[in-house]
Amino acid sequence: MLRLPRRQFLHLAAGAAALPAVSRIAKAQGYPTRLVRIIVNFPPGGAADIITRIMGQWLTERLRQPFVIENRPGAGGNIGTEAVVRAPPDGYTLGQVGANNTINTSLYDKLNYNFIRDIVPVAGLFRLPLVLEVNSLVPAKTVPEFIAYAKASTGKLNMSSFGIGTASHLAGELFKLTTGSDMVHVPYRGSTPALTDLLAGQVQVAFDSVPASIEFIRAGRLRPLAVTTARRLETLPDVPTVGEFVPGYEASGWGGVGAPRNTPPEIIDMLNKEINAGLADPKIKARLEDIGYVVLVSSPSEFGKLIAEETEKWGKVIRAANIKPE
Repeated sequence: MLRLPRRQFLHLAAGAAALPAVSRIAKAQGYPTRLVRIIVNFPPGGAADIITRIMGQWLTERLRQPFVIENRPGAGGNIGTEAVVRAPPDGYTLGQVGANNTINTSLYDKLNYNFIRDIVPVAGLFRLPLVLEVNSLVPAKTVPEFIAYAKASTGKLNMSSFGIGTASHLAGELFKLTTGSDMVHVPYRGSTPALTDLLAGQVQVAFDSVPASIEFIRAGRLRPLAVTTARRLETLPDVPTVGEFVPGYEASGWGGVGAPRNTPPEIIDMLNKEINAGLADPKIKARLEDIGYVVLVSSPSEFGKLIAEETEKWGKVIRAANIKPE
């Protein structure tokens, strides 16, 4: 039996141990070598789809391989997310992730995956501010006036949302829980029909996305009472935040990119760097902010912290309001 001198043995052993790491780094340095899919949980044309397509085009130009958007809507985003979870962890299948994923963790009793365990956070993309708005049927012009009006209108004030368990629904439920106000939730299938009935007077109040409502606000057809973000928005500088009247209140939609668990960290770091470069690009940044979005620049760990915090926050609201999926 061949016996190696101890120093030579240790040298060879160290080299062998380093091989997997070297292999991963070399693989990441060569990535991508072919088409990359980004699965979006919603139909084409929505906020998440549009922004993910903008970033997909940026990544295509930067990394010289096509980043193609694949829409897989359904079950509140669970169908698309599960497809990402089941994909090989090689960086060639990514997923659009967002507030719906953190909500679904508590909303659904049984999922075929554990979102926090099975999806690796890659990078944030955007925050989607919401605005507490009313139509002309509501006399309130400030948040305190609205809270008083809502408490005095038990069972009569209708609040529209994008659907049960959506960011707009949860923002309203959080408002009800923190202010003790009363509103009847009327779920719709998306922002457009909810906004249509708000304008027509079928419902009186909504927590709608700023991009969807901003032109109606500017035209005076809807009255904004407050934005739901922690800070005021440049697009609506004169509109206060809900938190200025209800301490600690904050609610917004958001989106980013995730990957299957065990995707090489070198690939995650590369994608994070390129996505953040895209968000810093003046043209992309201006394009998003002009329509009411806020860019969400983060490291993978910072994005993971946001996901964990949002999961805990909305879980409490879902349980307190006893919300069940459709």
